[in-house]
Amino acid sequence: MEDQNRGVAALLAHARAGVRRLTPEETVTATRRGALLVDTRTDPQRAEQGELPGALVIDRTVLEWRLDPASAARIPEAVDYDVEIVVVCRQGYSSSLAAASLRALGLWRATDLIGGFEAWRRAGLPCADGPADVRR
Repeated sequence: MEDQNRGVAALLAHARAGVRRLTPEETVTATRRGALLVDTRTDPQRAEQGELPGALVIDRTVLEWRLDPASAARIPEAVDYDVEIVVVCRQGYSSSLAAASLRALGLWRATDLIGGFEAWRRAGLPCADGPADVRR
């Protein structure tokens, strides 16, 4: 018998439960009102697919440290726990897990882009060749 509370599908469902994820168009609106757009795609993915205009590129391995306002390693934009954050990955899976981790830190407005960068492209939204605003 399969346990529905195990595995990556269950983890993803839990991460998305009760969260309002954003469409590409809603993501544009969010950034216009001041939300941080955070791209967690790898360097090779960004080189192949293009850059998200206005996004901060933060490696998934340091995401929590860069965005936690209480962290000594935070970026200047991580001013408090009320900052709206939209996380983007390639297809919208790892970004859901990353946003859930940020909410667990207290960044209660963290969410992600439904369908990731691929949905952004399908929506015909602008891309850039670079350079990206990479935060190490």
